[in-house]
Amino acid sequence: MTRPRSEPTPDEIKEKRRLDDALEEGLEETFPGSDPVNVTQPPPSRGDGHVKRTD
Repeated sequence: MTRPRSEPTPDEIKEKRRLDDALEEGLEETFPGSDPVNVTQPPPSRGDGHVKRTD
């Protein structure tokens, strides 16, 4: 059984809006395109061990 879902916090709403805006911008900049936009950063691979990431 699942619990009833509570209302999202203001921080969750703000983060969702930020992600939605990033997705919309990516879609606009790549249209028309054959591949969907990926708004998440993939995890580093083994070959990336020498690269420092700044998120």
